[in-house]
Amino acid sequence: MSDLSLHIRPEAESDSATIEKLHERAFGPGRFARTAYRLREGVPHEASLSFTALVGTLIVGSIRLTRIVAGGVPALLLGPVTVEPAFMNRGIGMALVRRSLAAAASEGHRLVLLVGDEPFYKRAGFRKIPRGQLDMPGPVDPDRLLALELEPGVLAEAKGAIRPDLAGALAARAETAA
Repeated sequence: MSDLSLHIRPEAESDSATIEKLHERAFGPGRFARTAYRLREGVPHEASLSFTALVGTLIVGSIRLTRIVAGGVPALLLGPVTVEPAFMNRGIGMALVRRSLAAAASEGHRLVLLVGDEPFYKRAGFRKIPRGQLDMPGPVDPDRLLALELEPGVLAEAKGAIRPDLAGALAARAETAA
């Protein structure tokens, strides 16, 4: 991480506005049209699996995971992973990915999907999903649909449509609040 004093901590509610501005700078206004964004629409991200990266008091990165159902299998959608453009290529994104995946595994999640660049994400263990096995609800380059099995063999169980899991997200929030 080339001499940055990086601190990764759970995302706080007060971080929301800063993270939204970070997403805007990193991805621009077209981000809302992307299929992955549309899958997350109306589904709260998992607070226990969402983290921010700070250099001093400056938020320089963020990661969020959202509950989905992948071909009948409960799963998580990783993203967006966002790094402040001035801090890119310093290992911050991968540090966030690894932290969120460790948290997901510790909570017993079995499968994580994302739409992204395989050369970057394969360092965290992600691989291409076989063509035709899962269907995103919108246009997606099938070579960018990636999966990480937190439980070996679970991807083979997932066949069919990928959809938001609002019921699962709300149940998890209620459980956390209790």
